[in-house]
Amino acid sequence: MPGRSHKPIVWGLFAGGGTVAAFLAPVMILVTSLFALAVPSALSYETMSAFAGNWLIKLILFGVIGLQLWHAAHRLRITAHDFGVRADTAVSWIVYPVAGVLTILTALFLLMI
Repeated sequence: MPGRSHKPIVWGLFAGGGTVAAFLAPVMILVTSLFALAVPSALSYETMSAFAGNWLIKLILFGVIGLQLWHAAHRLRITAHDFGVRADTAVSWIVYPVAGVLTILTALFLLMI
């Protein structure tokens, strides 16, 4: 069998991250901001720690943060190409492992809450 491409995985993460960045993240920021204006004590450390301690919230935060990291990695790769960096393989070997490590760190930090 000829070599298989990893492009569908990268494009899937890129598309998912773009969707989250365009639709979900702004809504989360708006709702959090409005809630904080209505109930100023809602953003206290104790309240946020209890909120983020819920397994469903951890899963949502992991998805939002992780997908945006992969989206950003692919955007950086494309931007480097647009700026004339033609070493696409080298750039890929930098940005995608960084996104992977940061995604793992996100999971670890969320598990510590």
